[in-house]
Amino acid sequence: MGGYAIITIVVIVLLFLFSAIKVLNEYERAVVFRLGRVLRMPKGPGLIIIIPIIDRFVRMSLRIIVQDVPSQDVITRDNVTVKVNAVVYFRVIDPLKSVIEVENYLYATNQLSQTTLRSVCGQAELDELLSKREEISTKIQEILDRQTDPWGIKVSAVELKHIDLPEEMQRAIAKQAEAERERRAKVINAEGEFQAAQRLFDAATIIAKEPIALQLRFLQTVRDMSSEGSTNTVIPIPIDILTPYLAPFFQKQNP
Repeated sequence: MGGYAIITIVVIVLLFLFSAIKVLNEYERAVVFRLGRVLRMPKGPGLIIIIPIIDRFVRMSLRIIVQDVPSQDVITRDNVTVKVNAVVYFRVIDPLKSVIEVENYLYATNQLSQTTLRSVCGQAELDELLSKREEISTKIQEILDRQTDPWGIKVSAVELKHIDLPEEMQRAIAKQAEAERERRAKVINAEGEFQAAQRLFDAATIIAKEPIALQLRFLQTVRDMSSEGSTNTVIPIPIDILTPYLAPFFQKQNP
């Protein structure tokens, strides 16, 4: 009987140690309740001792949690219906508050993220939603961080993932982009025509002031035509070049 008693005691002690000794990782903390009252400081990391039956503990992770926000139907300020989803990055910074102040901090944060996403995106117009995604994400992050602070949670970032537009809106945006490209092409073409006309005007002004410039241009044109290798070249000669040579002839004809 003595041997059985010793074995029984050893088994009880082993069971007690097995249920009392817990090992927490570096990123984990244990919120301990002793007879229903929470201990002031979380335990861990490393080896901790829990009194069986008397103590109950909740294991909390301090790592960053990445949570997807499901697609939300949003009506923008200019009455366009879109679907928007996002991703939220947050972590527990106060394990006591995360256990005591909220029943399920993961579910509560997810629901709060959905309502905040709809609210903030609904205050923006469609163009702002597409072009100012970083500003909208920052605004959502600030609101979530402020509202989850009493729960001991720190929201570090929010990123909008996808903005799904209706097909008719996609076609309208495509037409708008095409019209914008055509407008830019016409503006560039008109600017080129204006610059060309301005250069022609400047050239005409110079030739009007210096007639010799026209003769130089004529000689340049003749050289360009001769370099093309054509067999027959017709060269018009400006009358201004022949005037000095024809003047004596006209004087003899008209004494």
